[in-house]
Amino acid sequence: MSQHSKTSAEQSGSSRTDWKLVLKLVVPSVLGLFIFFAPITIGETRTIPLDHMVTGLRNLLGGAASWVALAMIVAGAVYPFVTGQWKGTLTERVFTVLKLLGVVAALMAISGWGPAMLQAPDMLPFLFDTLVISVGLIVPVGAVFLALLISFGLLQLVGVLFQPLMNPIWKTPGRSAIDAVASFVGSYSIGLLITNRVYSSGQYSAKEAAIIATGFSTVSATFMIIVARTLDLMHIWNWYFWLTLLITFLVTAITVRLPPLRGMNNQSERPDDSVPRGKRLSAAWQAGLQGAAESPGLVESVRLNVKEGLIMAISILPSIMSVGLIGLVVANHTPVFDWLGLVFWPFVAVWGLPEAMDLSRAAAAGLAEMFLPALLMTEADLAARFAAGVVSVSSVLFFSASIPCILATRIPLSVPRIVAVWFIRVALSLFIAVPVAYGVVALTGG
Repeated sequence: MSQHSKTSAEQSGSSRTDWKLVLKLVVPSVLGLFIFFAPITIGETRTIPLDHMVTGLRNLLGGAASWVALAMIVAGAVYPFVTGQWKGTLTERVFTVLKLLGVVAALMAISGWGPAMLQAPDMLPFLFDTLVISVGLIVPVGAVFLALLISFGLLQLVGVLFQPLMNPIWKTPGRSAIDAVASFVGSYSIGLLITNRVYSSGQYSAKEAAIIATGFSTVSATFMIIVARTLDLMHIWNWYFWLTLLITFLVTAITVRLPPLRGMNNQSERPDDSVPRGKRLSAAWQAGLQGAAESPGLVESVRLNVKEGLIMAISILPSIMSVGLIGLVVANHTPVFDWLGLVFWPFVAVWGLPEAMDLSRAAAAGLAEMFLPALLMTEADLAARFAAGVVSVSSVLFFSASIPCILATRIPLSVPRIVAVWFIRVALSLFIAVPVAYGVVALTGG
C-alpha cells in the first residue's frame, strides 16, 4: 500500500472515530437532558419524564411502596453498623441513633400505631407519604439515568461554556452549572449525588463542593409546586418560580464571600482550564468529546451511579423520618421556633411587614423541615406568603432531608458549619424576599 493510501486510510479511520465520539457525547447527553429537564404532559400532569417514571413506579407498586420505603429505612439504620461508621465522629453516632428512631417512626406511620398527635395528617403521614416514599424512589431511579448526564462529556462541555459566569459570581467551576439546574428541575438529592460524584473524582475542591451543596442543591420544581399550592401562589407561579431561583442564587453569591465558606480549602485536582478569547464554543465542544472518550461503558456508569444512589437513599430516609418528626413536634407544640424567630425578626421588620414575627418564626422552623414555613403561613397576606415560599426554598438546608443528605456525602461539612450557612441564607433570603414580595403584589394586583 502506498504512503498516500495509508494516510487516506488513517484519516478515514480518524474520521470514523470522531463520529463515534460525537455520537457517544450527543446521544446520551440529549437523552439525559430530556429525562431530567424537558417537561412533558402525560394525562393531566405536566412534569419532567423522571418524575413521570417515579409516579408511574409508585402507582405500579401501590401499597407495596410503603414496604419498599420501610425496607430502605431499615437498611439505612443497619448500614452504619455494617460499615462501622457509627464508631466515627459524634455527629455520626448521633445520626446513627436518629436512624434507629427513624425505623420506629416508619413503623408507626405504616401501622397507624402511636399517639394521636403524631398521627395527625401533617405529622407522620405527611413525612412518610409525601417525603420518604418519594425520595426513596426518585434517588435510585434518577441514579439510573444520571450516568447519561455526567459520564459522557456533557459535564465537561457545560463546564467550559459556563465558566465565565460561574467562577466570578459563585466561585465555582463552570461544570457546577449543571448541578444547579439538576437541583431546581430534578431534586436536591440528585444535585448532591452529582456533586458528591464530581467531588470524589477530584473535579471540585472542598470549598467548591461545599458552595454547591449549600447553595444550589435545593428542592425541586415539583416540590415548589406543592409549596405554591399550599400558600395559594399558583396564580402567580411564574413570578414565584423565577424570582425564587434568582433570589436563591443571589443569596449564594453573597454567602460564598462570607465565613464559613470563604475560608475552606480551594484546591482541586482538575480545576477549570483557561480558554482564549473567541474560543469558548470550540473549547467546550472539544472538552465534551474528550470527556466522552474517557468515559466508561454505559453499563459500568449505570452500575456505579445506582450503587451510590442506593447508598445515599438509605442514608437519608431514616433521618427524614426521625428528624422531620422531631421538627414538626417542636414547631407545633413548643415555643422553640418562636425564640429562634426573634433572631430573624429584624431582617423582616425593617420592611414594615405586619406579619414580621409570624414570618420569622416560620422561617426558623424551616431548619427542621423546608415545608414547615408554608404550613405555618397559609393564613397570612399575599406578601408574607410569597416571602415564606421563597425562603422555604432559598434557605436550602433543613434537618429532615438535605442536611443528612449532605452528611452522607464525602463533602467536608460539619453540622455547626452547615447551621452557620443556614442562618446566613435565611437572614439574607428574608431581607431580599420581603421587598420583592411587595413588588410582586403591586405588579399583579394581589
